[in-house]
Amino acid sequence: MASSMILYWGSGSPPCWRVMIALEEKNLQGYQQKLLSFEKNEHKSEPVMAINPRGQLPSFKHGDKIINESFGACLYLENQFKSQGTQLIPDSAAEQALVYQRMFETLTLQQKMADVIYYTWKVPEGERHDSAVKRNKEALSAELQLWEGYFQKMDAGSYAAGKNFTMADVMVFPQIAYAFRFGLSQEKFPKLEEYHNLVKERSSVQASWPPHWKETPQGMEILKDL
Repeated sequence: MASSMILYWGSGSPPCWRVMIALEEKNLQGYQQKLLSFEKNEHKSEPVMAINPRGQLPSFKHGDKIINESFGACLYLENQFKSQGTQLIPDSAAEQALVYQRMFETLTLQQKMADVIYYTWKVPEGERHDSAVKRNKEALSAELQLWEGYFQKMDAGSYAAGKNFTMADVMVFPQIAYAFRFGLSQEKFPKLEEYHNLVKERSSVQASWPPHWKETPQGMEILKDL
């Protein structure tokens, strides 16, 4: 079953990490995988381009079925292996609604984080403006405060959408972990830190933890002043 799956992935990429967590949660260990280097431009290699003309990671194939977008791949795995492993989409309409809401809100968090973290990498030096950096950081700070507020309203030990680990956590945890990797203050965002500490001990997360994060636990501190 899992042996007919292949995942091309990059270490530390939240979209890649989502798919790996979902595979672990659905007890699909044993899938084929290939760790590629963004720095070496391996995500533009022929095997990846053959199934993903965008040349992006993750790139995922199950038999003859290709699902490269992380949200799509995770939902596919849940739907195809519904009775196996962790149920990631609850049956209750109310619980399901909150899971979907938090799942797709993650895309806003992801974009606002990218606007800050990747600004100096993607914008040529001559086109950078302090006003843009300030604006992007303010937008990200407001977004993170929104998520901090979500957890403040929930019971201690809650996951992103309630008492159970769900697809909402598969989606948002990699982004929260990424934020702390880039220097997000634990003191300023204590509820996000509690959530981070809760989920990072989960076996699916430990099994898929980015290899280079283990080698160098402390990343850059781009977000330390948020």
